[in-house]
Amino acid sequence: MQNSKLKTMVKIAMLAAVAEILFLFKVPLPFIAPPFYELDFSGVASLIGSFALGPLAGVLIELIKNLLNLLIDGSITGGVGELSNFFTGCAYVLPASIIYKIYKTRKSALIGILGGIVFMTVFSYYSNVYVMIPAYAKALEIPIDLIVSMGSEIHPSIDTVSALALMCVVPFNFIKGTLVGAVTFVLYKKIRRIL
Repeated sequence: MQNSKLKTMVKIAMLAAVAEILFLFKVPLPFIAPPFYELDFSGVASLIGSFALGPLAGVLIELIKNLLNLLIDGSITGGVGELSNFFTGCAYVLPASIIYKIYKTRKSALIGILGGIVFMTVFSYYSNVYVMIPAYAKALEIPIDLIVSMGSEIHPSIDTVSALALMCVVPFNFIKGTLVGAVTFVLYKKIRRIL
């Protein structure tokens, strides 16, 4: 039993390291969201880990990845970006892996990924409107209006935090979730045997 727990811990640590490496390669999507929203594929390792090892493993991979990122890359947002990434990542991997855990079929993996995308996208709207964007403004010591104006450079009709979240954050997270889910769906069966 201890050997099994140790193997699981090692797998989680390895996947968290892979997630952190993937997290270092971020790409802004300036036609969709302000530049501080960056696309990365670290969620692939978290999602694969949550499918193979269970929902808690996905959460731990997200946590370790963000802690590693604070240590390796630092934070210009006082940890707000990493906290946001952690909660948004959990909002993706938890529903996806819970659905997959019930049936463990290719179809349930796809349904789980789709459910995770929807849950993460809705969660990201509310978390950004009520917590993250105000926290970014406070951590960076800038007015919220300046952050909103970054969104209005992309979509001129953006004039509030909720409009920024709806028109920039929601599409960004939908695209990110779809790309991470597609890569996971293609790779999971091949990687599952190793795990």
